[in-house]
Amino acid sequence: MSGLYLSRGLFPEEYLRPTIDFILQTQTSAGEIPWFEGGHSDPWDHTEAAMALSIAGEHAAARRAYHWLASKQLSDGSWWRAYRNGEPDNPDRRESNYVAYIATGVWHHYLITQDRDFLEVLFPTVERAIEFVLNLQSDAGEIDWAVDADGHPKGDALVTGCSSIFKSLECACHIATELATPKDHWVLARKALGLALRCRPERFDRTWAPKSRYSMDWFYPVLAGVITGPQAVARLNARWDEFVETGLGCRCETQEPWVTVAESCELTMALLAAGDRTRAVEVFSWLSQWRDADGAWWTGYQLVEDLLWPDEKPTWTAGAIILAADALTGHSAAAHLFTQAHEPVLSDRSAMRAES
Repeated sequence: MSGLYLSRGLFPEEYLRPTIDFILQTQTSAGEIPWFEGGHSDPWDHTEAAMALSIAGEHAAARRAYHWLASKQLSDGSWWRAYRNGEPDNPDRRESNYVAYIATGVWHHYLITQDRDFLEVLFPTVERAIEFVLNLQSDAGEIDWAVDADGHPKGDALVTGCSSIFKSLECACHIATELATPKDHWVLARKALGLALRCRPERFDRTWAPKSRYSMDWFYPVLAGVITGPQAVARLNARWDEFVETGLGCRCETQEPWVTVAESCELTMALLAAGDRTRAVEVFSWLSQWRDADGAWWTGYQLVEDLLWPDEKPTWTAGAIILAADALTGHSAAAHLFTQAHEPVLSDRSAMRAES
């Protein structure tokens, strides 16, 4: 099968229209975007699919998705890890990177639409979410991955989760600045988190086996802007042969012969962030073989057993495809969000205090 090679300025709108229609058809009338019809949703993947709708110009549907999420926010600013038909599904914990991700989605939608009313209405939701997350930050900078049903921190941190939060804090800071309500403690918290991710590996995976076998721990610090420049290139080169299956995609982890479409899309954007467009285009070109006739995309492929696995076509995988295609082609005004880090700055008053 020939691959889909994308160039700047040539977003494959007709080819990807069925993918957008799949997300729209799965979205409920209330705005929730479950993984697939009849399945559960979670705040992170719901937001990933909503961003795809914004890219495709389905702005009303994207707004419904964000307003649905806002309507489910708990009093402490968090969300349960999963929902089904609008109700909590096995409410045993609340995950910090899931909670923070709404900031990324809201800023993404604003970059595309310039809808200031939307930004103003959703800002209180974003603010409560970020404050919940920052309450889980230690003095060393890392952020606890979750709290249990009673709100007690789980007591450890994830590299991938904290990297995602690092990007969400960037977006949250930009929202606050755009609305002339700067949040300097968010800027400082992000700096501390970045320092922990770059320089304090002992603060992660303290109570379980290291997660370094997962590809997301490898590329997410690059995708989120934690590691940039030559260091980003070196990081991606160092473990390329462990995770990348030529002609197929990116493995989810080293120990299982399984490539996944979403991780391959995220690796595509991480490569763009590192300035490696050639390999980004190549990796994405391999993925068209995992597209079904209805425009949805399979989760992944099991190399040894030669089968699609699991038997699922999630909306968040479809969302990742749209985000990667947008990043490769520069189609939307938010195409740069995951490929360029725009550092938040302290407000003038705080900057003056820092200099004095």
